[in-house]
Amino acid sequence: IHDASPHHLIQMLMDGFLARINSAKGAMQRSEIEMKCLYISKAIAIVGGLNEAIDTNQGGEIAENLRQLYDYINRRLVQASCENNLEKLDEVAYLMKEIKEGWDAIKN
Repeated sequence: IHDASPHHLIQMLMDGFLARINSAKGAMQRSEIEMKCLYISKAIAIVGGLNEAIDTNQGGEIAENLRQLYDYINRRLVQASCENNLEKLDEVAYLMKEIKEGWDAIKN
């Protein structure tokens, strides 16, 4: 982690988010409420870190749109947790995969 470029750190955060969502889904399916909450909380924290990394001065409208998307993802995570809703977890995983594909395509 200490030697990773900022670009690679963002990739690692996105990978970590996706791993936490998969773990939360498994916990939800096994009715492990405490673990589900833990994994979703970690996913929310990761989105917070991604949000903090956005440079709105250089990113302009794209950065603002990304901020709004991260906010939406966090709201959906809270809803998924409260409702034990696997579909909402699938939705946020899909959204993050889409963001990650774009990020991965950027040369660092």
